[in-house]
Formats: sequence, C-alpha cells, structure tokens
Amino acid sequence: MTLAEVMTVEIPVRPVYVPTRVPKPPVVRIPPLENGDWLTRREFERRYEAMPHIKRAELIEGVVHMPSPVRASHGKAHGQAIVWLGTYCAATPAVELGDNTTIRLDLDNEFQPDVLLRIDPTVGGRSRISADDYVEGAPELIMEIASSSTSYDLHDKLKVYRRNRVQEYVVWQVYDRRVDWFILSEDEYVSLPADASGVIHSQVFPGLRLAVEALLNGDLASVLAELQKGLETPEHAAFVQRLGGEPLARQG
Repeated sequence: MTLAEVMTVEIPVRPVYVPTRVPKPPVVRIPPLENGDWLTRREFERRYEAMPHIKRAELIEGVVHMPSPVRASHGKAHGQAIVWLGTYCAATPAVELGDNTTIRLDLDNEFQPDVLLRIDPTVGGRSRISADDYVEGAPELIMEIASSSTSYDLHDKLKVYRRNRVQEYVVWQVYDRRVDWFILSEDEYVSLPADASGVIHSQVFPGLRLAVEALLNGDLASVLAELQKGLETPEHAAFVQRLGGEPLARQG
C-alpha cells in the first residue's frame, strides 16, 4: 500500500451519545383555603378540593367561611332534623334529601347547608345535579342549624337564599330555643306562623309538619308523630300523585 493510499483510508468515528434532559413540569402549588379569603367560586372549589381534610367550607358573597368544630348541641339538632326531613322524603317520591351537600347558587356563593329538600327537576324541581355531582340552583327547602340569631344564617346567608329564590328557609336557633320558618312571597321572606297547636305547615311540601315545641324539647317521637299526621292527609296524597308516585295507603 502506497503512502498516498494510507493517507486516504477513512476511519469510522462512533457518535458520542449525549443524554437529553427532559425538563420537569413546573410544580403547581395551590394556596391553602383560609377563612376570610376573597375568592371566585372557581378558585374556591380548586383550593377546597386540594384540601380533603377540610370537611366544610362555604363561599358567602365571595368570602370564605370555615366554621369552627361542631359542638354536641349542633350535632344533636342536626341529627334530629335529618330524621324528620328524611322521614318525609321516604314517604314522598321524587323528593330528595341532602345532608351537608354543596350547592352552587351563583358566581359568588357556594354553600353547604345542614339539610335540604329538593324536588327532582323532571317533575318541576328548580335545582339540578351537575356533571361533576354538585347541586346547582336553588333547592325548594333549606334548613340551617344556628347557635343564635346573631349567626350569619339569619343575615348574609338569608339574603343570598332569598335572592336565589329558595322557596322555604328554616333556621333552628339552638341556644335561643327558636325556629324561624320563612317562605318566599313576592321576592321577600315572610315568617310562616304556627297554628293553634304550635305546628308549622310547609306551603311547598304538603304534609310536611313541624311540632315546634316538641323539636325544641328534644322530643323527636312527638315530632315524628305530628309529621305522620301530615303524611296521612289528602293534600300529601295529591302531592305524591302529582310527582308521579302512589300514595302509601294505596301501595301493595
């Protein structure tokens, strides 16, 4: 091999592998939900969902409210309200009970009322269940358990419920031993009076009766006995038929 041929020999060069660095996605840090924050409803939900250890928070007129731990008196009253309204719901088709259920009322208000009753929208109800499983719109009846008349349940929340046309709003003030039952009339809330026997009759849910003094005294048996009288009335039977069900007396 001549010198010229040696100088023209090509020596293969292996490519050097340089690993590429994949950039890490930026860490999304969601701020904590804190009492008193001013937030949009979307941001409120984003922060609330990121803090699963928080069991109750509400957005009232754009401000975050996070109640203090539940006292025994509130828990007892809440349980009695659930039994009372749950019994009515069990006897009335197309009426649904909600316990601490989040409701989207408008862009600045997202509440978790203690108890609610709603009518299925297929038979005339005004609220619906969203694609992500929240109640949207105004349920027909909402009940809140408040400590006293100074609670925001009787002030800020009452105004929001009225503006969003919740038909009936019940506030049980535990320490004041008082129940206020409001009904929407010409865009204002007016109090429903008790009859001569001390019983309040719902105007939206026929047959739904509340023996006020028995409730305040913790006499749940008497509360349910009075409710049963309402469930046996012709008005409740007609309501059941209107909702597409069959009165209990005719079933079976």
